[in-house]
Amino acid sequence: MAGAGRAGSAPSLPVHENTPDDTGVQVSTGALPPLGTVRTMLEAAHRTYLDVDAGEVADYIPALAHVSADLFGIAVAGVGGRVDGVGDSAHEFTIQSVAKPFLFALVCEALGHREVRERLGVNATGLPFDSVMALEIAAEGLTNPMVNSGAIAATSLVPGRTADLKWAFLREGLSKFAGRDLEMDEEMLASERATNGRNEAMARLLDGHGRIYFDPDETTDVYTRQGCLLVTAEDLALMGATLADGGVNPVTRRRVVSQDTCRRTLALMLTAGLYERSGDWLYEVGLPAKSGVSGGIVTIAPGKGGLATFSPRLDPAGNSVRGQRATKLLSEALGLDILASTAIAEQR
Repeated sequence: MAGAGRAGSAPSLPVHENTPDDTGVQVSTGALPPLGTVRTMLEAAHRTYLDVDAGEVADYIPALAHVSADLFGIAVAGVGGRVDGVGDSAHEFTIQSVAKPFLFALVCEALGHREVRERLGVNATGLPFDSVMALEIAAEGLTNPMVNSGAIAATSLVPGRTADLKWAFLREGLSKFAGRDLEMDEEMLASERATNGRNEAMARLLDGHGRIYFDPDETTDVYTRQGCLLVTAEDLALMGATLADGGVNPVTRRRVVSQDTCRRTLALMLTAGLYERSGDWLYEVGLPAKSGVSGGIVTIAPGKGGLATFSPRLDPAGNSVRGQRATKLLSEALGLDILASTAIAEQR
């Protein structure tokens, strides 16, 4: 089986020794390892999973089906502003659902965390990202902003009296997270608009529950537009690092959102960032993350930085296969797992 041998076990990687007795045990405190060590680990993770061919490229949006399955990039951005990538880390792709936590952060910042919780919900559905059933069975039509229904509802709360004003606010905010002006993939947008019936129906269902706060059709179109913005793995790593740095972009040094908004956003990513596989992800990786059907995954190590992967081959839940494996390896090798700890007695 192609790629199976290399994916079966983690390689031997250099370990960053940041504990007092230099034991090499990694915990979720301190800083990222030195740049050279990070680079070595990125290259090792990329090399290890490059030949894995499990998973399929998403094809329910016609334009996504044309993306090369061989693309694979990894990037890390530290809270100090350094960004490093390997493989196809500078290749542009549409952000898709990886935009959801940043959309939520912008809305949370504008309205306050209590109001968005009451209007959107924060509990994981345990169902696929585009599940209509999740909305039907949810109490009072509340899901969470990491799945399509909750993200559509969140889009309706974006500040602005018109769809154009909402879009301008959203695009500017996402660009601030990335530290550059993000451009639109017009071909992808046309493809999504032509096949957007499910999201349009979901918006009307939200409207029926009283859980959409702007015109349903216009809201769905703004939601669709934000998913078609072009990013790279390096952009996503920096966007993640902004959440890791208390809402300040480590490169531009501009505050995008508050520390409290970051904390609320990371909580949602922990519980629902990888849809129905979120529990497995937290169990294995121990970090807040968000995936998208174009093959991107952004992962945040609070206080340290952002890690991003891009590989279009997806598992049945819509999460990048190589991205998940590379992130797990790097979470361990770089000491990122926020659930890991070492007994104080063993550090002396």
